[in-house]
Amino acid sequence: MTKPLVELTSAVIEALPAQLGVYEIVDDTGTTVKIGYAGGNEPFGMRTALVRELGPDRETEHALRFRHELTHGYLTRSQELLMIYQADHGQLPSGNARHEGTLGRLSPLPEAGGN
Repeated sequence: MTKPLVELTSAVIEALPAQLGVYEIVDDTGTTVKIGYAGGNEPFGMRTALVRELGPDRETEHALRFRHELTHGYLTRSQELLMIYQADHGQLPSGNARHEGTLGRLSPLPEAGGN
């Protein structure tokens, strides 16, 4: 994701559209702690999913900033983002530990002219 990070607050969440999409939550050190999605079961889309991240049962303790993408292909895009993160960092974000072993792996493209 390339959008700028914004504070994860109730006021910011309320201003979001009630649409489907994916989000990335980042802690105060800039480390991605969770990549998630707002799917069809979320009554108010992105708003519902991010309010849950602020709630008492949240999976991440130090969630301070986030960015999001609105997309109807939220499940595919979230899996793609998790695979990219895993390829770049060798592991999944701490808030996505339950996905360990369930994702495919990205492999680099062969070099041009190589066999």
